[in-house]
Amino acid sequence: MCSSDLRGCENMAALLRAAGNGMARRARDTASSFAVASQQRGLAKKSSGDDAMTIDVPVPFKAHNIEAPSQSVETSKSEIVNMFTQAYLMRRLEIASDVLYKGKFIRGFCHLYDGQEAVCVGMEAALTKQDAIVTSYRDHCTHLGRGGTPLEVMAELMGRVDGASKGMGGSMHMYKRDAHFFGGNGIVGAQTPIGAGLAFSYKYNKQPNVAVAMYGDGAANQGQLFEALNIAALWDLPLIYVCENNHYGMGTTTARSAKSPEYYKRGDYVPGLRVDGMDALAVKQAIKFAKEHCVSGAGPIVLEMDTYRYHGHSMSDPGSTYRTRDEITGIRQERDPVERLRKLIQTHELLAPEEVKAIEKAQRKIVDDAVAAGKASPEPDADALFRNMNQVTDGIVIRGVDSSVRTPLASIQGP
Repeated sequence: MCSSDLRGCENMAALLRAAGNGMARRARDTASSFAVASQQRGLAKKSSGDDAMTIDVPVPFKAHNIEAPSQSVETSKSEIVNMFTQAYLMRRLEIASDVLYKGKFIRGFCHLYDGQEAVCVGMEAALTKQDAIVTSYRDHCTHLGRGGTPLEVMAELMGRVDGASKGMGGSMHMYKRDAHFFGGNGIVGAQTPIGAGLAFSYKYNKQPNVAVAMYGDGAANQGQLFEALNIAALWDLPLIYVCENNHYGMGTTTARSAKSPEYYKRGDYVPGLRVDGMDALAVKQAIKFAKEHCVSGAGPIVLEMDTYRYHGHSMSDPGSTYRTRDEITGIRQERDPVERLRKLIQTHELLAPEEVKAIEKAQRKIVDDAVAAGKASPEPDADALFRNMNQVTDGIVIRGVDSSVRTPLASIQGP
């Protein structure tokens, strides 16, 4: 085992390399997280029962207008193993999506989530399926977290009937009503007022639940966010706004897009927390704290998740023109959320190495099977165009390219 001095030197060297690549600001912001593995070592305490344990997360929460939650997180062996399993599945699914897109099985928009998995798995550990979630177009893993299947995601990405939206939504429109997942939204920031509406329904119906509206740092400057936040605060709605700050809105760094990049403080009169969004246990603790705050009647709260995406903004963006490959590699080596969960398992001897490998093998097979089943799933039939629409077509016409041409809808709809 390395000495603490040696680990400190290694961490300092990592910071100096980051600064040499023009990353001094980000290196300073995340310096404490670079020592995650060594700081977590020895910080777990057994609680009641052999399975329960308490782990201190290494990066402190930053609070605005509220007292920060404890850094000691109550967890268990089974929870950590489940988090790792889910995060690894999400990672493999997004890697498979990349391959399918490049093979032209997936067309159109496609925004991948690899690097941000800790937000989903940590969030789900603190919520129930009776709580509502609405998110942006980077929604594949959110669907999995809500209990959706890899087949539903893969088939939807390929436009097949077994998809989450029956093959008619695509990458940006996953949806799972029975788990209160109100989908991805293709319009930047459009989900934020929807989240306020969901929170209003909980308060109106006197339900002890919260709505979570997720958005990125790129959407944080949208006016509709502040309008919705204002009414949520005015009416004390049980609403958690989660800003997934991956440091780039499309290809624009936060330093060039935000005069105040401390997004957790953007609510002004609304409390906020800044969270290490690459640490699933820290996310769990923050969401648990936020839910308790909201259901107590105290109103909304803003959480900023400090996270990172490995792919570009979408598959059309190589992600390397506005940042260096060294930057991406540095984050992978020091803060990767899947590897941090793996290190927790190793450090606290929760599983044998061969058991971890068995989990990885099983998740890879699940994704491979989902890809095969998605490819085999048929495309929606033509009649699907008219489902969930007004079926009374008498007198309804469609205007053609030539505005003088009118085609009766009934003549083309068929029986």
